[in-house]
Amino acid sequence: MNRTGKNALTATIAAVVAAMMALTLTGCGSSKASAQNAAAPKIVVKIGVGVPLTAGPVAFGEGIVRATKLAVQQANESTRAKESGIEFAVVTGDDQADPKTGVNVANQFASDPAVVGVVGHVNSGVSIPASAIYNRAKIVEVTPISTNPQLTDQGFDNVFRVCTIDTVQGSFAADAAFKDLGATKAFVVDDSTQYGTGLADFFAERFAADGGTVAGRDKTADKETDFKALVSKIKAAKPDVVYYGGIYNAGAILAKQLRDAGVVAPLLGGDGLFDQQYIKLAGGSNAEGDLSTSIGLPFDQLPKAQEFKAAYSAAFPGDEIAAYDAYGYDAANVIIDAVLAAAKTAGAANVTGQGGRSAIIKAVAATDSEGVTGKLAFDAKGDTLNKAITLYVVKSGAWTPWTK
Repeated sequence: MNRTGKNALTATIAAVVAAMMALTLTGCGSSKASAQNAAAPKIVVKIGVGVPLTAGPVAFGEGIVRATKLAVQQANESTRAKESGIEFAVVTGDDQADPKTGVNVANQFASDPAVVGVVGHVNSGVSIPASAIYNRAKIVEVTPISTNPQLTDQGFDNVFRVCTIDTVQGSFAADAAFKDLGATKAFVVDDSTQYGTGLADFFAERFAADGGTVAGRDKTADKETDFKALVSKIKAAKPDVVYYGGIYNAGAILAKQLRDAGVVAPLLGGDGLFDQQYIKLAGGSNAEGDLSTSIGLPFDQLPKAQEFKAAYSAAFPGDEIAAYDAYGYDAANVIIDAVLAAAKTAGAANVTGQGGRSAIIKAVAATDSEGVTGKLAFDAKGDTLNKAITLYVVKSGAWTPWTK
């Protein structure tokens, strides 16, 4: 057979095969459009998680990473994400609870064009400087736990939080100490961070307004381990309660040294203490009777607690749910929902561009949904409308909701 005849036969065979493939696809209910959709590459959209992973409140950070991964896993398996053409991915940044390191993490996220949202940070002192970088890059930031009012007082349109703020929390703690615990004299300590200082300020102001006496006020460092001089001051003041504005890793050591010195007044703090690690580091009985306020309702009272617990346990069978995992999960879902909403208006291929990022920010601001922690909605500043606070006490080695 000559080359011309061979080529003609090859072309005929190819045409027949193509026709048969087309008939097979039609018979299976497929279409040209669906085939094209199946072949279309996914648009990868990244959510950054900026949290402490090697220093500071690591338990908070690790839990928030797991919660975000769960939210992303569920989103990628959902019909809405598949139909949008978007695939979500998680990238983590270890801010070590340090403002300078946190800024480096924020710059790393901002340098990745696929990162359009950040769940984080934990410490207000990290969230505040990082937020300016996210604002310039039009990256939406939704923090699960940064409670200092200054974060949203900056006026950035891209910054939100699913937790209430320290003006609410500090005042709540002061009222609880004076009216419920019967404390009339308090010694107030903070760890010199924006979070700790603000919380202690709000407590002291409200406690005095309630009629209590602030018998002493002192500062320490967030990584302090030797509180000998401070403990001597507190012991001499003979307070009914010691209020500590700071995180569990240093707070637990202070609690232990207070007990070792014979100080019987309970230590009371904010949500930064609310983790089992506080009890473990303090040494069990040393923490007994200590108290903490925490954002939101007790876990078992959360609207979707059992649903979240089942999904979390299936995804991370060896890990316990940490104090703020539900808030990390809700923060991640706020971003995911906003990305999918923006994809409908701006197009999936455009969500990582400037127009898409602006659409995501607007979608977060318009959030009106029910999360694990309750109502998810924000005021004009980006603060949650959910102001619930709970007081906990260490009882038999575990944080337990306080009752009279």
